Amino acid sequence: MYKRLSAVMFPVVTLIMIGAFVWGYQQNQMRKEVSARANSMSIKAENQYQRAFHDLSFHMDQLHSQLGNAVAVHTTSHAMHRKCLMNVWRITSEAQSEVNQLPLNVMPFNHAKDLLSHLSAFSYQTAVRDLDHEPLSEKEIANLKTLYNNSKEISKNMHEVRQKVLSKNLRWTDVDMAPGSQTGPKDNTIIDGFKTVDKKVESYKELDWGPSVASIYDKRSVKKLSLPAVDAGQIKRNAAEFTGKPESQIRVNENGKGTEWASYTATLFNKQKPVATMDFTKKGGKLISYHDMREIGPKKATRNEAIRYASQYLEQKGYKGMKPVSYDERGNLANITFATQQGDVIIYPEKISVRSGLDNGHVIGFQASDYVYEHSHLRRIPQAKLDLKAARAKLNPEFRETYHRKALIENELSNEVLCYEFGGKINGSIYRIYINANTGMEETIEQVKDSDEPQATASNA
Repeated sequence: MYKRLSAVMFPVVTLIMIGAFVWGYQQNQMRKEVSARANSMSIKAENQYQRAFHDLSFHMDQLHSQLGNAVAVHTTSHAMHRKCLMNVWRITSEAQSEVNQLPLNVMPFNHAKDLLSHLSAFSYQTAVRDLDHEPLSEKEIANLKTLYNNSKEISKNMHEVRQKVLSKNLRWTDVDMAPGSQTGPKDNTIIDGFKTVDKKVESYKELDWGPSVASIYDKRSVKKLSLPAVDAGQIKRNAAEFTGKPESQIRVNENGKGTEWASYTATLFNKQKPVATMDFTKKGGKLISYHDMREIGPKKATRNEAIRYASQYLEQKGYKGMKPVSYDERGNLANITFATQQGDVIIYPEKISVRSGLDNGHVIGFQASDYVYEHSHLRRIPQAKLDLKAARAKLNPEFRETYHRKALIENELSNEVLCYEFGGKINGSIYRIYINANTGMEETIEQVKDSDEPQATASNA
């Protein structure tokens, strides 16, 4: 009996032992592969961090050098100022990219990042303006001198951190993993070094960057909506009036309560199912977006039908004097941009983006925040100093014009300027060219898709 049992069990046990050995071997190999991949990823991350940090240190040196060049030349050297400031803009842009590649979740560097951001905006906007007619002011020269001295100190501190990292053979991945570690990094040199740089930047005297740069960081909802705050009850009434539905079908939630960005979201329900949402400003209770959740079917409506329905919809909802200025179609959806028309001038800052379903061409939503924040007053349109013929003479002779109109746009300095907008083709592509109606300068050029052309009035010969 024991012999028969032994004869049966022995091969079974042998197979189990062999299986266990094979399984254990496979598990060990898998652990080795996982460990190898993790090690490879760690090396790759470390190399990326090291490269970003050393490039950042190098660009801080270059930044100091270019700022020095800008303040070393005569105040009337406009061409050199423009060249230096464009170099400063390029370098700060690269430095910002490198900062974003570092593990800054454990290293406070916000003040230094803000300084780079402001300097980038200042250098670009100053370089692109006509320095022959609007040269650097005494305040701007003083700012450049201050930035030159500050950048010298920042560059020195970065070099000190760099030398310590190299001499101690420190690893950036240790810093990156610090938040999830019980003990933290073995050496805090990198973190302490960046803290020192950021604290010094924080202690610098705040510069007056000028209105063009300040406008980039302005909070439009706070600056331009000088209206009293409304409560959730008023929002419910506004939403009911907009949709034509009873207030009992609408629920309201407040977003960002207690902050300057506070707003409301109103949701329309049908048999306990949400069918549409609306966002309102807390100040004044202005509608800034609407979204209909209905399912969109196959495309049947034409472009002209979608534009016609969208125009009628805006008119019915109280948005008067809106003109379609661009059209973009993706699948069974269309996005149509409208802008206010005042007299014969298109006011581009006051725009509304309308979404339409091309199954029937009807509106399924819109975004009106630009319109709400900019449509706070009736603009006084300046008189054009150039006539149409003089503006057209500034175009490339090979440009084939298809339409023209007057337009008020925001230029790169965030100033509103009156322009002649010319639409047409050159080199096989469609462009919109905006010629300043006072100076004849090309304010901006846009390349557009075939479908993006608006229903514009044809230009005269």
